[in-house]
Amino acid sequence: MTFISRSLWSVVVLVIAAAAAPAHAVTEIMWWHAMSGELGKQVDRLAAEFNASQPDYRIVPTYKGSYTETVTAAIFAFRSRSQPAIVQVNEIATATMTAAKGAIYPVYELMHDEQESFSPSAFLPAVTGYYADADGNLLSFPFNASTPILYYNKSEFRAAGLDPEIAPKTWPELGKAAKRLRDSGVACGFTTSWPAWINIENFSAFHNLPISTRANGFAGLDAVLTFNNPHVTRHIAQLVDWQKSKLFDYGGRGQAAEPRFQKGECGIFIGSSATRADIKANSKFEVGYGMLPYWPDIAGAPQNSIIGGATLWVLRNRPAAEYKGAAKFFAYLSRPDIQAAWHQNTGYLPITQAAFDLTRAQGFYDRNPGTAISIEQVTLHPPTENSRGLRLGSFVLVRDAIEDEMEQAFGGRKSPQAALDAAVERGNRLLRQFERASPDR
Repeated sequence: MTFISRSLWSVVVLVIAAAAAPAHAVTEIMWWHAMSGELGKQVDRLAAEFNASQPDYRIVPTYKGSYTETVTAAIFAFRSRSQPAIVQVNEIATATMTAAKGAIYPVYELMHDEQESFSPSAFLPAVTGYYADADGNLLSFPFNASTPILYYNKSEFRAAGLDPEIAPKTWPELGKAAKRLRDSGVACGFTTSWPAWINIENFSAFHNLPISTRANGFAGLDAVLTFNNPHVTRHIAQLVDWQKSKLFDYGGRGQAAEPRFQKGECGIFIGSSATRADIKANSKFEVGYGMLPYWPDIAGAPQNSIIGGATLWVLRNRPAAEYKGAAKFFAYLSRPDIQAAWHQNTGYLPITQAAFDLTRAQGFYDRNPGTAISIEQVTLHPPTENSRGLRLGSFVLVRDAIEDEMEQAFGGRKSPQAALDAAVERGNRLLRQFERASPDR
């Protein structure tokens, strides 16, 4: 019989015990999102890097379609108790999510309960204001935020005798530039994506004009839409007039108009800052960048633009271990280096001041002209009640109604005033339906 020393035998026992012991249990946390294509790859990368940073939790990102499809899937899943712990929801559905109090676990409560470091003051006010309650507590975790900016074709500017280094700053300047472009043979002076987001919501914020009463809905569900005011009506009327000579040319809803700029059909484009990388990759010309234009005769303009995009909401009735992991994931996402990398890789805003400062210190803005415009624009001035954002119920449907009526005006079937009056009337009906259906009205 071979002799085995006491120390060696101890090692053998430990090895056998380790082999027989169950593997370390990793808690999986489902994250449903609406990011496809390159953005989806960035989401997968973000989750993979978090998973590799610690051994206890595994974020599992799952693409569920558009924003509307994603939140709808989460609602149905909640009813069958198969909901994810984390779901990505777009900014205009914030009021809808806030009203579902029994279904959501407010992020500020989660971070407090799990004793994870979390400071709302680290986030940009233009971002947190959209997703906070009346006391400034964040209800959801800011994730992907964008704002509309102006893009222009430097080659077509040169050909039209315009300075390729100077973007139009006001709407009158933009109109003159569009005419020069048309006179030089460009098919369309300018177009925009997301018609209501840019020409109603951000137009109002940038000119410090209310969208509705009750602080744009933040002060109560009984808000009434008021954007059919003389300033917005004049702006839509100017677009309608410019469309007659193709100085402006309506390009459709969502991002439908963007390819017209990429192909050189339109010399100027107003669209999301988050499409910058896509525009740069698909345009065979040098792209210039500028802030949103404004009407200089409107007092208080320019104020600041508001954001689009989405946040991450936590849903209730999941195991306690998943909430521990979700809190650690949010703490990870809050790190300046992680936020800076997300901003630089996607084109979304750096949602914390530290991430912006780090990106600037790394020389990213110097190497990539135009990338700082979005953050400069949303922080141009401290947000007011009119430029904080919106908290209006069923606003996905309200926005559809607004764009229906804008198309009536652009098509010459209604006057701008009649179209905006109809949009307000239809939108207010939807707001009242939401108010009646809300338990805490």
